[in-house]
Amino acid sequence: MGVDNSGTTVAVLAIDGGNSKTDVALVALDGTVLARVRGPGANAQKLGLPEAMRIICSLVRQAALDAGLTPGERLAKHTAAYLAGVDVPREEVALAGAVRDQRWSDSITVDNDTFAVFRAGTTKHWGVGVVVGAGTNAVGKAPDGRTARFVAIGALSGDFGGGHDLSQWVMWHAARDEDGRGAPTALRQAVIDHFGMASVHDVVVAFHLGQLRRADQLALTPLLFQVAACGDAIAADLVDRQAREVALLAKSVMRRLDLMSTPTDVVLGGGVLTPRDPLLMRRVEHWMAREVPTALTRVNDVPAIAGAALLGLDHLGLSGPGATGGRGGTGATGADAEQRLRNAFGADPMTQL
Repeated sequence: MGVDNSGTTVAVLAIDGGNSKTDVALVALDGTVLARVRGPGANAQKLGLPEAMRIICSLVRQAALDAGLTPGERLAKHTAAYLAGVDVPREEVALAGAVRDQRWSDSITVDNDTFAVFRAGTTKHWGVGVVVGAGTNAVGKAPDGRTARFVAIGALSGDFGGGHDLSQWVMWHAARDEDGRGAPTALRQAVIDHFGMASVHDVVVAFHLGQLRRADQLALTPLLFQVAACGDAIAADLVDRQAREVALLAKSVMRRLDLMSTPTDVVLGGGVLTPRDPLLMRRVEHWMAREVPTALTRVNDVPAIAGAALLGLDHLGLSGPGATGGRGGTGATGADAEQRLRNAFGADPMTQL
């Protein structure tokens, strides 16, 4: 079992593997963060399982070295791996097998990264998490342990509202304004100015020829919010549609878990929601009140890796309601461990809209 240079037993190896980045942390029994490292995204759907695991293993090795552990030995009591691309049981089985083969810990949990976002944003063990980043996803857990989720692979599974969708709609409206097929919108000039080109046509051609990449397109999402804030009707309609989608995701999960009449934490996370764009937040609040009035909507300020670590401590009975904490002579309570871990990440996630 992993014991760092100070003699502290490592409780959890936490892994948050997203589309754009992967975080790994080693956490002690009392919630102290012993090491934390970050690297590139590790989505097995996009990269393939071998490459995703190569990235994760490299980061785990670095975290072990940073904590004064010997890579290759058992590092922790439990591995809590919450990964993008774990959307169906087959993917969960494959990734769980790959993680188990590393022999990092006595036990493992592998699940979708949206669960980590949810746990990072609430002290409860049940509720709903909605993530809007490059794509969208939502998960929920009922007080009795039942869960609900989405396949979340894009338009094919009914999704809308991620940064990829929004940036495509920005280009769609800008192009149609320019060639006369669509209504006038300030998005047209905003796109031209953003890329420093003479026309939207030139921007489209640059994407087509590979001179601009997907990351360049995703940069149009903040541009959408800026244009909407200035009163452009088309941009504002897109923001409103995205806000309603957040409410519909939460509503679907709450209905499936019989939570519609129960006050329920709904934690919002991901790169589109956590910046708290004022117009978007107002429209989210409007649609949540209309679609799910019992929702207690919170924007998550704590990174998902904290949620993965907390889920690992939960698994060991070291955090959350009823946890005794302090196994191994730390003397800490479960609440102490959770708060210590949250403090390490520097933000209070409990602010409501």
